[in-house]
Amino acid sequence: MSGTLNKVMLIGHLGDEVKMHYFEGGGCIGRFPLATNETYTNKQTGERVTNTDWHNIVLRNKAAEICEKYLSKGDKVYVEGRLKNRQWQGEDGNTRYTTEVHVQDFTFLTTKQESMENSSGQSSQPQQMHHDERTPPKSSAPLSQDDDDDLPF
Repeated sequence: MSGTLNKVMLIGHLGDEVKMHYFEGGGCIGRFPLATNETYTNKQTGERVTNTDWHNIVLRNKAAEICEKYLSKGDKVYVEGRLKNRQWQGEDGNTRYTTEVHVQDFTFLTTKQESMENSSGQSSQPQQMHHDERTPPKSSAPLSQDDDDDLPF
C-alpha cells in the first residue's frame, strides 16, 4: 500500500466551553480542549495512576455552531478528524507551534439529562430510570466536504 493516512479518533470530556470566532465572509470556527485519560495500576506501589492528555479540537462552520449550542464543559464527545500542525509568531517574536485535531465527524455521548446535571451542579450519582424514559444521545453530524454524492444512505 503506497498511500498515507492521517486519522484521529478520540473520546473525551470538554475542558472548556466551545470558543467561537466569526469571519467577515460568514464562516466561523469553533475551538475547545478535549481531555482523554489513561488509567493503570503501578505494579510497584499498587496504586491507580491516571494520566490526562489534552487535545486542541477545531470545528468549522455549521459543525462549530452545533457544538457551541449543545456542548458544555465536562460533556463527553466522540470526535474523528485529521491532525494539523500550525505555527505562528507570538507577541514576544518567538515562533509558536501547535497540533490540532480538525474534526470531520462527531457524536455527542453525554445525554441531555447528564449535561443538565453537570451544568446545574447536581451530584453525578446515577438515577433509576425506566427504559422508555431514557434520553438518547444526540445524533452524530457528519461533516463531509462534498455532500453531493449519490449514495442512498
